[in-house]
Amino acid sequence: MQNFFIAISSVLALISYIVYAIAILKGEAKPHRTTRFVIVVIASLAFSALVASASTVAIWLIGSMTLGSIIIFLLSLKYGMGGFSKIDILCLFVSLGGIVAWKLTANPLFGIIASIAADLAGQIPMLIKTYKYPESEVWTFYALDVLAAIASLLAIQQWSFQELAYPLYITFLDFTVVLLILRKR
Repeated sequence: MQNFFIAISSVLALISYIVYAIAILKGEAKPHRTTRFVIVVIASLAFSALVASASTVAIWLIGSMTLGSIIIFLLSLKYGMGGFSKIDILCLFVSLGGIVAWKLTANPLFGIIASIAADLAGQIPMLIKTYKYPESEVWTFYALDVLAAIASLLAIQQWSFQELAYPLYITFLDFTVVLLILRKR
């Protein structure tokens, strides 16, 4: 059953990025450049931390998200919004601080915590943008990520902080974004 949920999680995550990329190309979504850059860096950090901690389940979700994040970041350079406001720059530096902290300790557990904290700091510009302009995001992208994270949680056989942390974080963050997008409809 674990392999089934791992596969579902990974496929949903990949589909979510395809949905988002299509929405961007159609002009239906405008990703925030700073957030998308931070997500690429943080997803790579989280992926590295999960590899270092020998994660067997959460690694598939974050691996899929890392690949999708790279594609979305590249699209955001042409089709996105923001990237140079004071809050964008502040959040970028806070996120980079989390990366430096993880690298200095070389502790996989701290790496997961630092990656989540840094990711959250990087998400702030997108959350502000989505609050102000809910039409600039596509709720299906985030809803599919929520389902992918839940499937990842269902695949966990031995619950540990390393396995639970990132899928729980993604579930709560992306559900919040779905609510922000749909609140005005």
